[in-house]
Amino acid sequence: MPEQEEVMKHYIIPIFIPHYGCHHRCIFCNQRKITGVETSVTAEEVGKIIAIHLARLTLPRYVEVAFYGGSFTALSPAVQRALLQPASEALRNGRIQAIRVSTRPDCISLEIVDNLVRFGVSTIELGVQSLDDAVLAAAARGHDAAAVVKAVQIIKAAGVTCGLQLMPGLPGEDWPSLLRTAVAVGRLSPSFVRIYPAVVITDTDLAALYRRGQYTPLTLDEAVRRSAFLKLYFESRNIQVVRVGLQATEELSSTDTVLAGPFHPAFGEMVESRLFYYMLVSFLETCGKYPSDTFVIHHHPRDHSKVRGIARTNITLLRNRYRLGRIVLRADGYIPGELIIETNQKRYLLNKLMLLNT
Repeated sequence: MPEQEEVMKHYIIPIFIPHYGCHHRCIFCNQRKITGVETSVTAEEVGKIIAIHLARLTLPRYVEVAFYGGSFTALSPAVQRALLQPASEALRNGRIQAIRVSTRPDCISLEIVDNLVRFGVSTIELGVQSLDDAVLAAAARGHDAAAVVKAVQIIKAAGVTCGLQLMPGLPGEDWPSLLRTAVAVGRLSPSFVRIYPAVVITDTDLAALYRRGQYTPLTLDEAVRRSAFLKLYFESRNIQVVRVGLQATEELSSTDTVLAGPFHPAFGEMVESRLFYYMLVSFLETCGKYPSDTFVIHHHPRDHSKVRGIARTNITLLRNRYRLGRIVLRADGYIPGELIIETNQKRYLLNKLMLLNT
């Protein structure tokens, strides 16, 4: 069998521009606390950051410069050009392979996108949070769902990769609202999404609402449930979910930063684990009778901790709920995300899509 060509690993050079370009502050936002960055970056610093990261690389990588944290396209055209220039030069010289920016849906126009394309930007991420107008208004986003639809259409028409960032758990959102957002995102068909459940960050309007008892954040379990649903729904429509949960940092792990809400350093793993648990529950509820002998779960090696659950949570829940005897995990599967159940002298193939039919 011929050897398969190894896929070059992706390497991100992050450029943080907290609140740089933002017209106003949404109720949940304190980018300086999230990123740990207190000052706005300059064009000269962008060049230095790129050079420092490239000097660290010892193996070939697909390198992408990513501008995070602000509303990049709300900046003046002159500032946008200045910040993009060092990255654009590195792109032309072959030292990096891609550039991406993050911005707001209401800061997108045909002229803006054309300018980004001229500097080599190939991906634009939109902070969408929700596609429910009532939720957007409560979050003081300053735009409606129609602005999101228009922005995505412009970006995709320009041949630029479009990603959306969602924030389940904002004030006014319930399950029907979340379902409407999921369906609307599915219709827009972005290339990828990120799912960041709302947490209460200090020095935000959301923190003030929380302290007054006017906002109750999602529990960790509820946030896992909602995020698991979104991940399953989007993946079933070939929309890649590139991240679930905020990136764990020293700043976010401090109680001085996160006052309340479903922040957990292993949140993404918890969501994947929950989906595996739902797969196993769905099987046991429909198999007719519970296993009378050893219950063997074959899975891909990279899924072992997710199938087991943090602190063996999934195994304990299954054993108690269904009075199962011996449960054996075997990391000998070939396809990530799939399970093969061996019990009562039979074998059953399970995958996530089966959950959509239950």
